[in-house]
Amino acid sequence: MRVVVQRVSEASVTIEGVCKSAIQQGLLVLVGFEETDTQEDLNWLANKIINQRIFADHEGKMNKSVKDVGGELLLVSQFTLFASTKKGNRPSFIRSAKPDVAIPLYEQFIKLLSELLGEEIKTGEFGANMQVRLLNDGPITITMDSKNKE
Repeated sequence: MRVVVQRVSEASVTIEGVCKSAIQQGLLVLVGFEETDTQEDLNWLANKIINQRIFADHEGKMNKSVKDVGGELLLVSQFTLFASTKKGNRPSFIRSAKPDVAIPLYEQFIKLLSELLGEEIKTGEFGANMQVRLLNDGPITITMDSKNKE
């Protein structure tokens, strides 16, 4: 399981010209799943995302989490996070989980993040062609992979 976490001042997801979700200060999280992901992967990454201290405290140091600052979270599924570009010029997505595996993982991840944050999170729509807009704050962008915890 892979995520790209971006600290944002605002972010939104639009599908077919209609805004599905929008947040103000918080985190935009792009998530990709692979066939071997488990509940352990979900738990580890959810805790990392919610508790990652990437927001400034009163001294300007990154000492606060999204929960500490009352920030929002926008989760967007993105199978392309497992793109392989080793051969040729067209990426392969063979490592990305198929929808029958990825959708239940995505739904569980939404529930888990909401529980840890203490409020409902915003989402994109699995499998949809989405336009994602963001104003990266910092910029702060962090990648995490549940198979690479060290």
